[in-house]
Amino acid sequence: MPDKRRIIVGITGASGTILGMRLLQLLQPIDDFETHLVLSPAAIRTLGIETGYSADEVRAAADEVHNFRDIGASVASGSFKSEGMIVAPCSVKTLSSVATCQSNDLISRAADVCLKERRRLVLLFRETPLHAGHISLMDQATRNGAIIMPAVIGLYYKPQSVDEIVDHLAGRALDLLGVDAGSVRRWSGEHGRNIGALDADD
Repeated sequence: MPDKRRIIVGITGASGTILGMRLLQLLQPIDDFETHLVLSPAAIRTLGIETGYSADEVRAAADEVHNFRDIGASVASGSFKSEGMIVAPCSVKTLSSVATCQSNDLISRAADVCLKERRRLVLLFRETPLHAGHISLMDQATRNGAIIMPAVIGLYYKPQSVDEIVDHLAGRALDLLGVDAGSVRRWSGEHGRNIGALDADD
């Protein structure tokens, strides 16, 4: 058994590449975990458009980095023990691969391995609006065992910045693997407030 709990992070070319980077950053200070990154070529392009991070900086945030085309990498085998995998963000192409069991690259192969080994696979799907094809793919991926987590903004914690939104989304994704990274502002209830009446600032 590995000394540390392994988490695989896949970053695709959909909008929201900062989510994958933030996942890696949140896991860095937690000694119990070891991160394995697969970064797609499209993700590198989107990263340059959306963030101030370079591909090398993202790679440096992971404990191990695997080549997107290397389907012989360790994470491509069911014998590689892990807590599961998060694809953040998840493109339509990758969602389609997961739904239809197409393992043409290391992200889709590692994802399929997680499913066949009954490990958690969380897909931060990043597309809107949706047509019937997207919805059908999400349905099939869910039937295969994946957890579809659209990158939807929560407002109940009243975020004050984009960074707070990203931290919350990344933290909630980690929650699904049983990891509390300390970045989620959790709902603690109404504290006796009359739910039928809204406050003036609601």
